[in-house]
Amino acid sequence: MLPKAVSRNSCLRKRLQNSYKTTYECDACSKIFLFKSSLKQHYLVHSKEKPYVCEVCNKSFSLKNNLNLHYLVHTKEKPHVCEVCNKSFSLKNNLNLHYLVHTKEKPHVCEVCSKSFSQKRDLKRHYLVHTKEKPHVCEVCNKSFSLKNVLKQHYLVHTKEKPYVCDVCSKSFSLKGGLNQHYLVHTKEKPHVCEVCSKSFSLKGGLNQHYLVHTKEKPHVCEICSKSFSQKIDLNRHYLVHTKEKPHVCEVCNKSFSLKAGLNQHYLVHTKEKPHVCEVCNKSFNLRKILNRHYLVHTKEKPYVCEVCNKSFSQQTTLNNHYLVHKKKTTYECDACSKIFLFKSKLNQHYLVHSKEKHHVCEVCNKSFCLKGDLKRHYLVHTKEKPYACDVCNNAFSQKSKLNRHYLVHTKEKPYVCVVCSKYFSQKSNLNRHYLVHTKEKPFVCEVCNKSFSQKTNLNNHYLVHKKENPHML
Repeated sequence: MLPKAVSRNSCLRKRLQNSYKTTYECDACSKIFLFKSSLKQHYLVHSKEKPYVCEVCNKSFSLKNNLNLHYLVHTKEKPHVCEVCNKSFSLKNNLNLHYLVHTKEKPHVCEVCSKSFSQKRDLKRHYLVHTKEKPHVCEVCNKSFSLKNVLKQHYLVHTKEKPYVCDVCSKSFSLKGGLNQHYLVHTKEKPHVCEVCSKSFSLKGGLNQHYLVHTKEKPHVCEICSKSFSQKIDLNRHYLVHTKEKPHVCEVCNKSFSLKAGLNQHYLVHTKEKPHVCEVCNKSFNLRKILNRHYLVHTKEKPYVCEVCNKSFSQQTTLNNHYLVHKKKTTYECDACSKIFLFKSKLNQHYLVHSKEKHHVCEVCNKSFCLKGDLKRHYLVHTKEKPYACDVCNNAFSQKSKLNRHYLVHTKEKPYVCVVCSKYFSQKSNLNRHYLVHTKEKPFVCEVCNKSFSQKTNLNNHYLVHKKENPHML
């Protein structure tokens, strides 16, 4: 069976030849013309001659009519207006194509899969899906592309050009699509809405990635450890765990980061900028994620829900701690002191306390530590840094864990649960002290009279008894 386009052309050719005694046929492509002059003009298409040159930009054309149409680019004239929506076009052909938007017609049908298109050029592009052809090759790196305009965009990677500039903030982009997406930052538009939970996104790509939250799909798999991720960007970040690369270096203090986003966030430490402003109370923050967490103060939301008992929390870390309530009863006991741990890794770390090995030495005061993390925390004693600030009350902390504990003051959450009596505590240290009630341990011993206590504060209070007896006692 002949394709529709071929049968239509052959019928048209016969009709023309029957209607007119003399017709003129192109030797190269068999196209038929009623006038010899039209055939001569047409031959220029095959000869590659372009005798008609634009006086403004020197672009040349094979047909005079094409040159006339081209001049509209310079004059900005758009004389052809849509009667439905008043949109104007420089070419009548473009107007005719535009009308298909309103009529919903898609007259150009793929012969392979029957998919239909409103424009013939879109059908031609679509055929490349089936043929797998990539005829357009980059002269710099030999990468091939199915579409010429995609190749043109690719060249910008090599030239570093960013010709598309935002007229609001002057940020530039290599692709027009990137600029269009960027404009949504200023307009605050989020036209792409999730059909499952109604969450909206400014970019369609963001919506597509979001759908993976509902489908639980993780199609991107690490080739080294087989860990899977819902988003490719997360997989790329994960690879840095294996390579240990930190290619992004701070120009101020030479600190390096595995992710550029991490470096950008770090720069705010030096600039003291807080570009993210709360729309409710005008409080500003240096990181967007901290602003998002701050909004929970106003909304009272607790978006992190336990899948076991449906209890909700304002922070992911609090939820993670809560899961320990439901965890299997397996615990790990220290052979040396019988201290119990929920995780084997914590037990292994704890063994260093007994081995007395302290490989990590402070370069300032020579104090040594069993764990590298303890040394890092110790350095803050010398630097006096408190980089972790509460976005509710501005109280600052030297450690992130202390900030997370502090947040519980505002949220009133008690994520730490005693596995013996199910009593809840806001801080892990309080839970550990509470366990002594069940174990009957009294590890704090008075050096004067050897009396023992379950808590250090009780021991300190006890020392006051001796101090009254002997005021000169240190």
